[in-house]
Amino acid sequence: MFAHPDDESLLAGGVLAQHRACGARTGVVTTTWSPDSHRADELRDALAVLDAGSPRMLGYRDLRDESSAPGRTRLCDTPIATVVEDLVAQIRRFRPDSVLTHDALGQMTGHPDHRSTHQATVLAVEAAAIGTFLPEHGRPWQTPALYFATHTESGAGPLAAVLAGVGKSALTVPDTYASVTVDVSEWLPAKWQAIQAHRSQIAAARALPGLLARMPSAQREDILRTEIFTRMPLGPEPTSSAVLTC
Repeated sequence: MFAHPDDESLLAGGVLAQHRACGARTGVVTTTWSPDSHRADELRDALAVLDAGSPRMLGYRDLRDESSAPGRTRLCDTPIATVVEDLVAQIRRFRPDSVLTHDALGQMTGHPDHRSTHQATVLAVEAAAIGTFLPEHGRPWQTPALYFATHTESGAGPLAAVLAGVGKSALTVPDTYASVTVDVSEWLPAKWQAIQAHRSQIAAARALPGLLARMPSAQREDILRTEIFTRMPLGPEPTSSAVLTC
């Protein structure tokens, strides 16, 4: 569950491709941008590369782009209970073994949409397991594992330098906060192809996909080949393992 089209590819494109290669079922929920926007088309193309199904877009407005969902409220201005209800419906419909989302910092740039998505996802994963909460959205579902995509102090150096070059922050967590570090080198071609599907962001001067596209391939691969997550335990002990390796 991610805030914007392209977050899924940048933060977890390798893990998504890895899990599909293992035969796992994958899907992506995006909290902002309208399903009839140009970025929805880009997201559809990216998910086709990752074989992650069709876009599931909540359609809230992006904080920084009024055209993202005309007539809708900005995600960060929407009551969190409303967003939680939308996400509970998605969780109960898909019934995932693991949920991935942004960390509490909102990734390195601290984007408010990332933070809002993090907060709503944490609440929704817990609430989806409670049968008396929103029963109209289906049978309860206890997700065994919740992961936060994150960046550690020791691993964020190359990316932090790129972001600093365009005046963006570099928020990181201590290395001890990370639970899982995944080398996605084997799935890097698919991950990069999915990122490139977000064409409007490739063309943008300060967007991360565009910054990645304009750097030497070796430097880009060094940044993209590792995905880092923090696992949060949820509910009772699961009856089967739910981890980010396969």
